[in-house]
Amino acid sequence: MSDLAVVLDDLRSESDELDRMVGELGPREWAAATPAAGWSIAHQIAHLAWTDSAALTAVTDADAFAAEAEKALAAPYSFVDDGAQAGAALPPAELLARWREGREQLQRALRSAPAGVRFPWYGPPMSGASMATARLMETWAHGQDVADALGVVKPLTTRLVHVAWLGVRTRDFAFGVHGLTPPAEPFRVELAGPNGELWTYGPEGAAQRVTGPALDFCLLVTQRAHRDDLALLAEGPDADRWLDIAQAFAGPPGKGRTPGVDAGTGPSGTGRGSDAGPAAPGRPEGGRA
Repeated sequence: MSDLAVVLDDLRSESDELDRMVGELGPREWAAATPAAGWSIAHQIAHLAWTDSAALTAVTDADAFAAEAEKALAAPYSFVDDGAQAGAALPPAELLARWREGREQLQRALRSAPAGVRFPWYGPPMSGASMATARLMETWAHGQDVADALGVVKPLTTRLVHVAWLGVRTRDFAFGVHGLTPPAEPFRVELAGPNGELWTYGPEGAAQRVTGPALDFCLLVTQRAHRDDLALLAEGPDADRWLDIAQAFAGPPGKGRTPGVDAGTGPSGTGRGSDAGPAAPGRPEGGRA
């Protein structure tokens, strides 16, 4: 189990990094298209603000969140887009202020929440640490979209370990959301971290294995790049199938990205390929989450 304070500190750092990318943008840049079809930079930030607000409601008012979750169930394929569209229509300064305030309110609520409490979500209830990890995963993924839209390099940091952990944790969910029975046996996952360290998950002797760069794995489970464009290797038929369907976010199966149109291969040049319960609501058509 991740330490809540550590995850929240890393979430703040990840959010601040994205804030620096968008904080001084003009209206034309806010309207720039991102790799997620139909979503501008404003949509990306609006979605983060919207999801932070939903998470804050889940942490502070379970009954109010239940009512919002009912609305989502009534429109499972549009509620994410509707929330992003409403936020993207705001003046950039107002949207930015809303995102900043909302994420700080969520930080305070999670830091003061009683230990051991699980909060309702669009999938199974989540602990505070899992909620914070989900928010970090989304902030990182949408930050990648923004970086690609702006043509800037998104720095590699060890904060990726949280995204990788969530990607491993959601293996069974990915099978289930595709109508498949999750494999009974655990997988071995070995990922090369940003500084050359090895991140490992699962028993060393497992027959089903996934290996490769941690960045590639994180891009895969957030559906920011197609498997064909990543340096991930699978051993065993179940592991191979997982790499086709992996998703670390809640909601219907994502369609992912088109091969050859993946995060980091354009101007942002991330250098990839050279070397837990469902997380967040999303219908990542074209890579949204």
